[in-house]
Amino acid sequence: MALTPRQKEVLDFILKFSEHHGYSPSFEEIAGGVDLASLATVHKHVSALEQKGYLKRRFNESRSIEVAAEYKQAELNRVNPAVPGQIPLLGRIAAGAPVEAIQNPETLNFADFAGSAETFALEVRGDSMIDDHILSGDYVLAQRSASVRDGEIVVALVDGTETTLKRLYREADGRYRLQPANAEMQPILVRPEQLDIQGRVLAVLRKYK
Repeated sequence: MALTPRQKEVLDFILKFSEHHGYSPSFEEIAGGVDLASLATVHKHVSALEQKGYLKRRFNESRSIEVAAEYKQAELNRVNPAVPGQIPLLGRIAAGAPVEAIQNPETLNFADFAGSAETFALEVRGDSMIDDHILSGDYVLAQRSASVRDGEIVVALVDGTETTLKRLYREADGRYRLQPANAEMQPILVRPEQLDIQGRVLAVLRKYK
C-alpha cells in the first residue's frame, strides 16, 4: 500500500535506527528523529504503518517494532541496485584442432566481473587445455586485444577461418607457437601473417549441473 511522505520518513528512520543499534527505537526516539511534536502522532503513524503491513509489533513489549522483510529488501535493492550486464556468446572455440567460430545470438550475464565492452565469451570444445584446468564445456571470458605477452592464453584466429584457444609464444625464427596444455598434443606453429590475435583470456567459468 502507498505511504504518505511522513509515514515513509518514520518507516525509514525506524529501519536505519534498528540496523545501526540492533534494536528498534522508542516512541520518544522516533519523535526526536523525525521532528514530531507528540508521542500521540508517533503512535498514529506507527499504527498506520502496521495496518499497511510495513511494521510488526509484539504486544505489550518495549522496543518491539520490526520493519517488514519485504521493505528491507526493497530498500537494499534501491540503495545497491543490481547492474545488469550481458556479454555476447559469439560461438564455440576448439581446445583441440582449430574449428571455425560461428556467430551466436545468445548472451551470458557476467556483470559482476566483466564491465568492459571489449569482453566477450566463448564456449570451449575439446581437451587441449586440460592441464590449465580448462575443460570442454567451460566458458572463457576474453578481452579483445591485439597485443599479448608470451605465455598468455589467447583466442587465436589461424588463416582467417579457424579459431583456437592456446598459450602464445614467440619463436626465435619469427613464427608463433600456439601451445596446448596437454602433454599428448603438439603445438601449432604459424607465421605472423597466418595469425590474428582476437583477445586474451581473463577468466574461466564452469557450470555444474
